[in-house]
Amino acid sequence: MPDTKEQATVWRETISTVREEIGKVIVGQEEVVEQLLWCIFAGGHALLEGIPGLGKTMLVRTIADTLELSFSRIQFTPDLMPSDITGTNVIRFGPQGTNEMVFQPGPVFSQIVLADEINRATPKTQSAMLEAMQEQTVTVSGETRRLPQPFFVLATQNPLENEGTYPLPEAQLDRFMLKINVNYPTPNELKQIVHRTTAAEQPHAVRQATAEQLLEIRQTAKEILLADEVLDYGISLLMMTHPQEASAPESVRKYVSFGSGPRGIQSMVAIAKVRALCKGRWHVSTGDLAAVAVPTLRHRLFLNFEGQAMGISTDSLIEEIIAKLESSR
Repeated sequence: MPDTKEQATVWRETISTVREEIGKVIVGQEEVVEQLLWCIFAGGHALLEGIPGLGKTMLVRTIADTLELSFSRIQFTPDLMPSDITGTNVIRFGPQGTNEMVFQPGPVFSQIVLADEINRATPKTQSAMLEAMQEQTVTVSGETRRLPQPFFVLATQNPLENEGTYPLPEAQLDRFMLKINVNYPTPNELKQIVHRTTAAEQPHAVRQATAEQLLEIRQTAKEILLADEVLDYGISLLMMTHPQEASAPESVRKYVSFGSGPRGIQSMVAIAKVRALCKGRWHVSTGDLAAVAVPTLRHRLFLNFEGQAMGISTDSLIEEIIAKLESSR
C-alpha cells in the first residue's frame, strides 16, 4: 500500500501537469477541462454540449496532443453511413492481376475519437458507435476487431438547432459517463482568445504523459478506497432521482418521468475515485460524489411533459436532491 500511495502522488502531479499544459492553449473552461480529464482517466466517454465556436474541437485535439494519443474527427451528417465510421472491406488488386479483400479501417480506429455534432446523423449511424463505446470492438463482415487502447469517444452536440437533428436515444446517452456543458467565455477570456488566435505564432501543447501512463493512472484510480457509508450516500442520491421514491424531493416527483439507471452510480463512483486521486486522497468522500453528481446524472434524468414545458433544468433537480440529502444527514 505505501508504494501504491507514493505512486498515486506521482500520478496526481502528472495530472496537474497535463491540466497546466492544456491551459497554455485553451483559455478558461477550467471546469470543462477538469471534467474531461476525470472522464478520460476513469476510462469513460463524454458528451460535450455548447454553441458553435467555443473551442470544443480544439480542446479535444489539445488533450490528444498532451497525452500523445492518436486523434480522429468524424463530422456527423444525415448522409453519413455506419461504414464511414467503422471501415469496410475493399478489393485490392495485385501486380499479377490477382485481387484480395482487405479491411480499410475507419476513423473510429483511433485512441481519441471526436464525434462532432453526433445528433445530426441518423439513428442507424449513431448505433454504429454503440459497440465501439461499450465493447471497445468493431465488427465488420462477421469479423470482430479490437480498437486501440486507451479508447475514448468525445461527442459534441449543438443545443440551439433542433431542425434536421436526431436526438440521441436513451440507450446511447447512458453510455456517456459525463455530459459536460461548455459555457460562453467571459469578456476577459474573450480578450485572451482573440490575442492567442490572431497572433503570429499559435500556442501548441506538447506531450506531458503517454498512453501507458494513462492506463496506469486509470488502474491506480480503481484502487482508491470506497467506504460502505460513502457508497450508501451515493446510492441514496441515485434513488432520489426516481419520482416513485418516497424520499425524492417534490420537484422530482412532479417533473421527472424516469430517474437514473445503475450506470449512474457506477459512473459517479468511477469519476469520484479519479477526483479523489487528483486531490491527493486515497479514499472517496461524500463530497466527491456530490461534486460529480451533476455531470454524471444530468443526461440520465428524463423529464415528463410538464417538466419540459416548464423548462425545468435537470441540473437544478440534482442540486436540490443533494441539498435535501445533506440536510437530512
